Amino acid sequence: QVQLVELGGGLVQPGGSLRLSCVVSGGTSRLPRMGWWRQALGKEREFVAWIGWRDDDTYYPDSVEGRFTISRDNPRNTVYLQMDNLLPEDTAVYTCATYRYGNYHYKSSYDAWGQGTQVTVSS
Repeated sequence: QVQLVELGGGLVQPGGSLRLSCVVSGGTSRLPRMGWWRQALGKEREFVAWIGWRDDDTYYPDSVEGRFTISRDNPRNTVYLQMDNLLPEDTAVYTCATYRYGNYHYKSSYDAWGQGTQVTVSS
């Protein structure tokens, strides 16, 4: 019932910026707590960011801390991932997911997942 659609991926140069959007529809009247994950070729899916009910309640792993910012727009049922100072190692398919409970580093803590959007950081 719940649908998540990621938008905004593309090709950017190292040091560039992108803003990803995750639009949530169906199944919920309140935008859930959300997470962003990514999966690079040949690697396991990696946790990127988590947001609670407000923009001031967030968590990031060291790999993106200070460069990425997750935020929410409740009236538009949309969660964003602002990515600045992008690095080649940020290249991956980025996926958003609704959070249930538990450790936000665990995939099992999330419920519905989107299909993902490709981010490629290259010269």
